[in-house]
Amino acid sequence: MEYWEIISLVAGLIIILVASQQLSLLFKKIHLPIVTGLLVIGIITGPQILGLISAETSGKLKFVNEISLAFIAFAAGAQLYLKEYRSQMKSIRWTTICLLSITFLLSSIAIFLLSNRIPFLSNFGITTRLGISLLAGTIFVARSPSSAIAVINELRAKGPFTRTAMGVTVLLDVLVIILFAIIISLVNTIISDTSFNLKYILILISELAASFFMGWLLGKMLQLILSIKQSQTIKSFLILLSGLGIYLLSNFLRHVGNLYFEIDFYTEPLLVCIIASFYVTNFTRYRREFLKIIHDTVPYVYVAFFTLIGASISLDYLAKAWIIGLVLFIIRLVAISIGAFTGGVIAGDQFRYTKISWMSYVTQAGVSIGLVSVVAGEFPEWGAEFATLMIAIIFINQLVGPPLFKWAIGIAGEDHSQARSNLPAGSQRAIIFGYEAQAMALARQLVDHGWNVKIVTSMKGINEPGIENISVEYCPEINYETLENLEAGKVEAIIALKTDDENLKICELAYENYGTHDLVVRLNNRENFSKFHDLGVKIVEPSTAMVSLLDHFVRSPMATSLLLGMEENQDTVEIVVQNRNLHGIALRDLHLPSDILILSTQRRGQMIISTGFTRLRLGDILTLVGSVESIEEIRLRFE
Repeated sequence: MEYWEIISLVAGLIIILVASQQLSLLFKKIHLPIVTGLLVIGIITGPQILGLISAETSGKLKFVNEISLAFIAFAAGAQLYLKEYRSQMKSIRWTTICLLSITFLLSSIAIFLLSNRIPFLSNFGITTRLGISLLAGTIFVARSPSSAIAVINELRAKGPFTRTAMGVTVLLDVLVIILFAIIISLVNTIISDTSFNLKYILILISELAASFFMGWLLGKMLQLILSIKQSQTIKSFLILLSGLGIYLLSNFLRHVGNLYFEIDFYTEPLLVCIIASFYVTNFTRYRREFLKIIHDTVPYVYVAFFTLIGASISLDYLAKAWIIGLVLFIIRLVAISIGAFTGGVIAGDQFRYTKISWMSYVTQAGVSIGLVSVVAGEFPEWGAEFATLMIAIIFINQLVGPPLFKWAIGIAGEDHSQARSNLPAGSQRAIIFGYEAQAMALARQLVDHGWNVKIVTSMKGINEPGIENISVEYCPEINYETLENLEAGKVEAIIALKTDDENLKICELAYENYGTHDLVVRLNNRENFSKFHDLGVKIVEPSTAMVSLLDHFVRSPMATSLLLGMEENQDTVEIVVQNRNLHGIALRDLHLPSDILILSTQRRGQMIISTGFTRLRLGDILTLVGSVESIEEIRLRFE
């Protein structure tokens, strides 16, 4: 009956989580983090409002939290790929050291001094208040790599400031778990009023050594799981089970220590999992596959974890403690500012970076809330109130952090947000670098579709082709001044058909200075693929492109010829929705010509499945296929 009850609880929870995941997307539409939405929905479905998730249910589903925490640690460790941060290692090292030490010390001291004004702390003695202050100070150190990555991807940010910010964010999440393992063991000793002696120090060292060894073993196990020839779904399931297994093993070792040796031997599962993830990421050949599994699975883990965390928040205590939460948020902000500035000065970073670097380290999310939940479970007497206060502060950090990071990237000059074309048909412009038969053929096709094209060549004596809207420009070398003279900042596409070195220089200049919407390169050497891929360039590899094209012609000849514009009077185009009267209208309510088919809708850089119920938004990019006449009719209505 007990197992059947757990199965029933899990089934009910899954239904709630599916609804939670869908409802949380509403928060994204109003530019709030999905994590915030999950927490709010957890509060609403929790015992204090709707009661769909009771306090008893949360207790029985503790294993869901443990699986989630392990996976969050895997995700944090997977971001620390050392090779990516070598160029900025000095800045990363000093900023990390200063941020960790100054944020931890200042926050802990401030919380201890304010402890008489924090409702649940005021009734405890000095030693207990000191221990809780140290735990809070540790949580204040944690950051949010996932939020930082989201901002960087959105802005296409690239440069020394961004690399340093990302490196520090990831490294701090690894170090804060090591610090947390030490502090929670220390706090257990303080609260239990155990004296500090050589035995305690030896136990602490043994705990850390055991955690590192278990992390290495788990890393080997993950390597074995990733090496088996099974589907990604099965591998994801096995990785989730391995995370739960670490929690079971940790509890078993603790039980054995208490029962047979009268010592509280605590190996921190989060530390074990983050070390295992770090090992797989840096010392095995399965890094890419592991990252893909993490990327595909972590959204589902977040839904379960943050919804259950939200359900555990005490609204009564939150109402009492919101003012002190705001004060602690400001204290953390001040500590971060001092730490980031000090680290930048010691590392010798440019002052224009140093003075704004604190804006990069405000956001908190997964690891922070994971540590909070560990404290809540370890100290049930006051854990719920502690968790509510910490989550309130994390909630504010999650709201304020991403906009501050965006602002800092903009000030640092590393915002390369993609330019979007809002020009009507006949106004789009392209530059083709390299004069040859393929360049002329491409130019003719673009002109047939209403584009204006410049062909840039380093060869002298090339005559104008005599075709309207196609011009040839002579440029002996490629540099920023050349692109400025070509008005490259005003074009929608740049196509590079020269050597790989020349193509890379063109793409880097366009990426850094203009954020050109489409950069297209014909690749000559496969070894250079990653250089262009890192810039978000659309890469055409002639040999594989031809094989792929022949393959599609064999398997789906009609669709291929249609998409290539080979069918008479048929075309495939992208149209930007600029007509305000169409904003909010469902696709099924549009009066479209019968020969028009909407293939896809792109919104804010993301592809969405187009159904009859999809509602248009200004700025949406629609991919249409149909007759040339009907497409022109649609273009007039939409643009």
